[in-house]
Amino acid sequence: MARVITIAQQKGGAGKTTLAVNLAILWARQGLRVSLLDTDPQGSLGRWFLTRRDRLGEAGVEFGTASAWGVGYEIEKFRKISDMILIDTPPKVDSDLRPALREADLVLIPVGASQLDLWATDGVLDMAVRLSKPTLLVLNRVTAGSRLAAEIAEGAGQIAAHVATARLGQRVAFAETLGQGLSTAEGPRNAARQEVEALAAEVQALLAEA
Repeated sequence: MARVITIAQQKGGAGKTTLAVNLAILWARQGLRVSLLDTDPQGSLGRWFLTRRDRLGEAGVEFGTASAWGVGYEIEKFRKISDMILIDTPPKVDSDLRPALREADLVLIPVGASQLDLWATDGVLDMAVRLSKPTLLVLNRVTAGSRLAAEIAEGAGQIAAHVATARLGQRVAFAETLGQGLSTAEGPRNAARQEVEALAAEVQALLAEA
């Protein structure tokens, strides 16, 4: 049975596409059938996919785009050919986000190391709660040992949402691989790759419990 993960955050630049790309390719390399759906008009995920296909000849994952009204139709098609489906969404919380949340088995919410990012989770969390969808906050671009990162982690833990134990650090590898149409799963097993592996395992464990 295909599992659907919607990645949402109303603040731009929080790392939604980074999460989508790195989880997708890691799972694909583990032998899972993975599909990506880009619902963000900015199209960053689509540009990554085209860059990847041009570079490798074969992307290794399925890809589609949809506006809000087309999400359900695309997901229905992907369910027939996928084990994991990831939806990348626009940086906003309005009625257009609802279809992507409605399809989700889990909503991932990336949170950068700033109070603004944490405040920006409210709208997504509220909508997910109304739709009875489980959520997982993922701390992203965290500088290890920093006071701000610790404060954000503590603040995230005080709101009505689970916070992932796994965190993604402020690492050049994420930006470099994304721009090349690649992912951290395709390079050396460095800190960035290990962080994604830990997050992927945590997400899979949550989905198995659902």
